[in-house]
Amino acid sequence: QVQLVESGGGLVQPGGSLRLSCAASGSIFRIYGMGWYRQAPGNQRELVATITSAGTTNYADSVKGRFTISRDNAKNTVYLQMNSLKPEDTAVYYCNGEMARTRYSSPSTYWGQGTQVTVSS
Repeated sequence: QVQLVESGGGLVQPGGSLRLSCAASGSIFRIYGMGWYRQAPGNQRELVATITSAGTTNYADSVKGRFTISRDNAKNTVYLQMNSLKPEDTAVYYCNGEMARTRYSSPSTYWGQGTQVTVSS
């Protein structure tokens, strides 16, 4: 069994900061790319940021310069530092990871349960 568990969401005022964490646990041989996505009410889930196992990052235009994705491979954890938050950043944030469970298996995509981020005064 593989699990991704997010934490760090909450209510923050516009201009504030939050740091999300997502820890992978279970029977994992290797983690490849990891990422953060978000879904606001009435909208489709959208990419926020991704990071490869080598540390190459990619960001949605809407968060460039404000959000930073990072990972700690020793802890199987990915982070999202969110600064200068705006009301339009309000959404449920999900992490995902491409993970192989054994040396011989192909990687599959796993998702966390989501954490709510609300930006409001």
